[in-house]
Amino acid sequence: MRPPLLSIEVTRLDAGHARLRLTGDLDFDTAPELVDAAAGLRADGCPELTIDLGGVGLCDSSGLSAFVVLSQGGAGTVRLTGVGIRLRQLLDRTGLTELLAVEQPPVRAVEDEREVG
Repeated sequence: MRPPLLSIEVTRLDAGHARLRLTGDLDFDTAPELVDAAAGLRADGCPELTIDLGGVGLCDSSGLSAFVVLSQGGAGTVRLTGVGIRLRQLLDRTGLTELLAVEQPPVRAVEDEREVG
């Protein structure tokens, strides 16, 4: 049996705030899962969402589109954490860093990714 393309682990942090930890690929096939999970949390009283992307290997235009849908689909904020350097570059190029709250990586993490890349 094949593992799921994307797994979403939900943790309620406090009243009105939840974290979605993603593992896998965020693409055409899986982006609707993120949108559905976020919509369910918001309907359940969690308008503030933190999306941890540290376990995401691939994020295509459908994943980026899901971020736009989430940012426009609720009263609360969407914060992205665990954003790798390549995804950060995509977010910068598309202007999404201005739309979303994107957590800056520690300076050392950026240096490590430059050495690998």
